[in-house]
Amino acid sequence: MIEDGARRLGRLVPAFTGLCGLMNRAGTLWIFGLMFLVCADIAARNLFAAPIRGVAEIVGYSIVGTVYLQLANTLHAGRFTRAELFLTWLDSRRPLAGSVFRAGFDLTGAIVFAVVTAGVWPGFVEAWREGEVAGVPGDFSFIIWPFKLIVVVGAAATAVEFAIQFLRDLTASARAAREPVAAAGRGWAWLLVLCALVLAAYLISAAELSNVQVGALSILCMLILIYAGMPIGLALMVLGFAGIWMMKGNTIVAERTLALAASEYLRNYFFGVVPLFVLMGLLVSASDMGRETFEVARWLLRRVRGGLGIATVAANAVFAAITGSSIASAAVFTRVATPEMLSHGYTPRFSVGVVAGSSVLGMLIPPSLLLIVYGFLAEQSVGILFIAAVIPGLILAFAFALLILGMAAWRPHWIGNPADAADDDASQSVLGASLKLCPVLLLVALVIGGIYGGLLTPTEAGAAGALGALVIGAVRRKLDPKTLWGVLVETGHITVSILFLILAANVYARMLALSGLPQQTGEFIGSTGLGFAGFIVLYVVILILLGMILDSISIMLIILPLALPVLLEFGGDPIWFGIVTVIAVEIGLLTPPLGITCYVVKSTLGDERITLNQIFLGAAPFALVMLVVTVLLILVPELSLVFT
Repeated sequence: MIEDGARRLGRLVPAFTGLCGLMNRAGTLWIFGLMFLVCADIAARNLFAAPIRGVAEIVGYSIVGTVYLQLANTLHAGRFTRAELFLTWLDSRRPLAGSVFRAGFDLTGAIVFAVVTAGVWPGFVEAWREGEVAGVPGDFSFIIWPFKLIVVVGAAATAVEFAIQFLRDLTASARAAREPVAAAGRGWAWLLVLCALVLAAYLISAAELSNVQVGALSILCMLILIYAGMPIGLALMVLGFAGIWMMKGNTIVAERTLALAASEYLRNYFFGVVPLFVLMGLLVSASDMGRETFEVARWLLRRVRGGLGIATVAANAVFAAITGSSIASAAVFTRVATPEMLSHGYTPRFSVGVVAGSSVLGMLIPPSLLLIVYGFLAEQSVGILFIAAVIPGLILAFAFALLILGMAAWRPHWIGNPADAADDDASQSVLGASLKLCPVLLLVALVIGGIYGGLLTPTEAGAAGALGALVIGAVRRKLDPKTLWGVLVETGHITVSILFLILAANVYARMLALSGLPQQTGEFIGSTGLGFAGFIVLYVVILILLGMILDSISIMLIILPLALPVLLEFGGDPIWFGIVTVIAVEIGLLTPPLGITCYVVKSTLGDERITLNQIFLGAAPFALVMLVVTVLLILVPELSLVFT
């Protein structure tokens, strides 16, 4: 019966998927248009002293629109962030159990987004009836019901996509149940476990718990759901909704909180920094600037033992100043630097380790996506965070270079027996190197100089940098229409996955604030006598441990709502705290079992002779250096506050 229903529904699925694809294309082009709008405003303001009116309002509403236009397609593409370890193990060992768990998560998602759709519908109806406008009437204004309609349609489409995936997983469960009795029995045992968890959730909801107990229980449930494989944003929304429901004794406040966050929270001009910096980073990667940066660094360091390794660090540091993503850096330099090092006699472990290790500079040296996310969560200036990260970023890059020099001097067998690379670059000249590096330096000057000079906001710097990268890529003929469209689609998927996590974290943070748990936690830590130093040490240890099993943004979304109130209770500086947080979180990119950067290197390299264990071992010294730098920044906080 289940499979018959799924087959009948399957006839409608292609049409729905096509509709979601059209919505995604519209959202993709919308982001591209925002880049030109913001750049036009910059030009009009600086050249004619006549800024375009209403840009902030348009960008704010556009961010909401682009997210909801692309939300269902991002889910369809499997780009919702989740921890896959447990589900991957179930899929390989217990297919029935894996299908059951996925079906349960998908059903939950369908229900949550159905609630969101019902919650935002009245706002659309009211805007339609009243002809509600945004802006300044008589000066600049526009009707807002189309934007609210996009939220309704996008949320409903996401609910339907979750429902479709639920039916597919249910069909897979039915097929797995017809396997041999022993295997099916083991699968049904996992189903009983899932049912027991649902029963436990019901009993907990019926119990009389204080608000603080509800908040503490939500953290435990969050870890369970995330490790079980539920999309992290979905888990945060579910627990935020359930926590408010339990504390208030009804669903009314919970429904309003969910609807308000879903429709209003992302309507902020400063959220435009996310898609614009992502777009800039992807355009830079597609324009092959990383390769030429590495070639220049290799030429400059050609006579230094371990020079190709140091060149990789130097190129990563420069590349980080225009991308803001460790993942992008790892992918680029795995293709560019690793083959060069292997061909010159460096050991495979060192070759992949230095690429994985130095790629973390992409999330520290500004502009940085992690610093952007931290700025939103901690309500701190992204521009000031960027300024604060300059010295720590340079210190970390310098420490990596010293590590490689130390290996070459005292542990040469770790590096291998590299051949002299001096002759390979004999044809290079100062002029040629300058020409290769010129586009990168121009972008760095435009983006970082614009922010530090007070000429551009972070959002404007992202738009200007993206347009600059587009022009450079077009002039160098690296961006054909197919490549450009691929960059735009990827920009949309990355943007939606990040902003959906931030939106979900806002719902969860509201629940935690209502519970009073952060304040209670601060009082408890103060009463234990740990003091500020003890709190920081404990915080860094927790970040590193979480980094072994979760991605960086998810860790920050989970831990910061608890940690920030404690920091403020002790009178700590949130800017310095952000730098320490980013470096400590980034250590997790290099540590097993998750170590996302190491997996990116492995998948990009495509060489079966180099194992994942070799990559983790090669990256281990760099993770240790990061820990040392973290301790240094804790002991000497002024290093993060030199320019602030």
